Amino acid sequence: MALRINAKLGQHARTMRHEPTDHERRLWAHLRASQLDGSKFRRQPAVEPYISDFLRQLIGLIMEVDDDRPLPERNRPRDFDLAHLGYSVLRFANAAIRDNLDGVLTTILAMARSLPERRRITQPNPSPQREGL
Repeated sequence: MALRINAKLGQHARTMRHEPTDHERRLWAHLRASQLDGSKFRRQPAVEPYISDFLRQLIGLIMEVDDDRPLPERNRPRDFDLAHLGYSVLRFANAAIRDNLDGVLTTILAMARSLPERRRITQPNPSPQREGL
């Protein structure tokens, strides 16, 4: 069964990947290319009906970069929805990424090591055979 993503949500996610905040860019520099413990992370993936900042799909770990004004009541419904979809969410303030990036990476690594692998959803090859030959 293939996963379908709302076209507008997918386009918005692509736009966000090209326009990260400074703090998202800084964190991504340490997550990209499996630099953190060999873990594969995705940037700005659509997790319907939301777009997350970072995701380690294999274990269902989402990392969100929030501004420095903590508004847990604003994020509570989103985190609740994502938990019901089987995701664990870590939130980091911009200040934490700016002032304590090593601590943020240590927290991500500890959480990633504590979560079991999720059952993968098999998706068919999106391109027809011999395409591009």
